[in-house]
Amino acid sequence: MAEIIDGKKCAAGIRAEVARRVEALSSKGVTPGLAAVLIGDDPASRYYVRSKEKACGEVGIYSEVIRRDAGTSQSELLQLVDDLNANPKIDGILVQSPLPEGLDETEVTLRIDPGKDVDGFHPYNIGALSLGLPALAPCTPAGIIEMLIFAKVDTQGKEVVVVGRSNIVGRPVAGLLSLKGPRGNATVTLCHSRTKNIESVCRRADILIAAIGRPEFITAEFVKPGAAVIDVGVNRVEDSSRKSGYRLTGDVDFDAVEKVAGYISPVPGGVGPMTIAMLLSNTVTIAEHRASK
Repeated sequence: MAEIIDGKKCAAGIRAEVARRVEALSSKGVTPGLAAVLIGDDPASRYYVRSKEKACGEVGIYSEVIRRDAGTSQSELLQLVDDLNANPKIDGILVQSPLPEGLDETEVTLRIDPGKDVDGFHPYNIGALSLGLPALAPCTPAGIIEMLIFAKVDTQGKEVVVVGRSNIVGRPVAGLLSLKGPRGNATVTLCHSRTKNIESVCRRADILIAAIGRPEFITAEFVKPGAAVIDVGVNRVEDSSRKSGYRLTGDVDFDAVEKVAGYISPVPGGVGPMTIAMLLSNTVTIAEHRASK
C-alpha cells in the first residue's frame, strides 16, 4: 500500500513558517497584505475566497476581499486592478477565476503588476521562471514540489509524467521540475488529450502528476509500481448516498492506485491545502521584498 502524502500536514508546516516570517516583518513595521477580487456569485469561488481570507487571518496577513456583481464591466475591473496596483497596503493581488462570461481574464492578468502577481500567472513571472530566474511561482505547482520534498521523493534524474497542459498547473509544474537545481533536474513528459498510448507513457513515470480534470481517469494500469502519484484534480461526482448528493474525487482512482503506488496524495486533503499555503508564502515573499527596499 502506498504512503499517503498528507497535504494538510505539509501545509501546516508551511503556514507555521509563514507566521514566523510575518512576525519578523511586523517587527520592522511591515504588514503583508493580500487583496482578493471576486466577481459574480459562483459558489466554488465564494468558498475559495473565504478559505483564503480565513488563512490570511490565521497567520497575520492583512486581507481585503473586494466583491462585485456579475454585471461588472471589463473597464471597471481593470480600474479596480489599477487601484490595487497603486495601493501600498496591498502586496499581492489575485482575481478569482473563473470570471463571468464577457470578461477577458487574460487582459486582467496582464494588468496586474508582476511584482504583485501572487498567483504567478503573469507572463513576466512565467518567463522568468522558465529561465531559472527569481520569480513568483504559481501556487499549485509550487505546492506540488513542496509535497514531494515533504514526502522525501527525490526528483533528481527521475522520469516525471504530467497529465494535463493547463497554464495554471500542467505547464508550470513541468517547467519547474525540469529546471536545474535540488528541486528539479527531472526528465519531464507533458501529456494531453492528443497524446498517443497515454497509459503506457504514464507507466514509465517515477513521479506521475494528474491535472486533467477528469474524475478517476488515472487507474492502476497507468501507474508504475512504487511510483509517486500526485492528484491535482477536484471533481464533483454524483453520489446519492451522501447528504449533499455528491462526493469529491480526484483525477486518480485512489482505491485502485493506492495498491500499486509507492506514494499518493488524497483528494481532498492533498494538493488543495498546499495551494493556499503557497499563496500565503508568495504574499509574504512580496512583502519581504518591499521591506528590503
